[in-house]
Amino acid sequence: MKNEKYEFTGQTKKAFGAELKQIRSLVAIASIGISIGDVGGWIEKEENLSVSGDAWVSGDAWVSGDARVSGDARVSGDARVSGDAMVYGNARVYGNARVYGNAWVYGNARVYGNAWVYGNARVYGDARVSGDARVSGDARVSGDARVSGDAWVSGDARVSGDAWVYGNAEVLWLSHIGSENGTLTLCRSKDGPWVCRGCWSGTLDEFEIAVKERHGENQYGQEYAAVIGLLRLRANSWSEVKEAPVESEDEAA
Repeated sequence: MKNEKYEFTGQTKKAFGAELKQIRSLVAIASIGISIGDVGGWIEKEENLSVSGDAWVSGDAWVSGDARVSGDARVSGDARVSGDAMVYGNARVYGNARVYGNAWVYGNARVYGNAWVYGNARVYGDARVSGDARVSGDARVSGDARVSGDAWVSGDARVSGDAWVYGNAEVLWLSHIGSENGTLTLCRSKDGPWVCRGCWSGTLDEFEIAVKERHGENQYGQEYAAVIGLLRLRANSWSEVKEAPVESEDEAA
């Protein structure tokens, strides 16, 4: 598709061996307040920013390597998107956030503050990753989940539903469990210990009931019963959660 969306201003700068080029809008993008002639952020090449949709890079943000911003996504502030990363849908990456490697941020997800998402991680749905949080490896953060503060979510961890992970993260994840040899993650929520297992998420009490209903006393039921005991021991060592931390989601221009 011919690029009738933006042009290069002629301004360039070097960053980590890449030559970045500043962009300027050729069209108005009403949904994000961009007018014709507005100067945007920095990209290494045209493939970094889709010429269709309302996707945009603004401020001092930059996109490099084989990374791509598309759909109605926006990268702004001092954010960096690089490597083979993808930001699409209605996602926002802003502040001093970093998304790189093979990471994907999509849906209505937000990554901001000093947060990093990298490796093969996926952040999607209405999830929020903020503060100094790190999401890496093959981790998945989805639904209305919140990861913030100094929290780290890595490996094959799954954080979904209404889960919160924050501060010096209190997360336990186990792999190759159950009839599907899947991953189970335990974290905190406003309702207490929160379990994510495959597409299922809920409180630890709800998880115990679901296991009994599905597996009864068969092999997997017995395995889960032992695991639930471990989960309760870990959850009991956590301090009581009274209120979720509140962080501003104000977006950089």
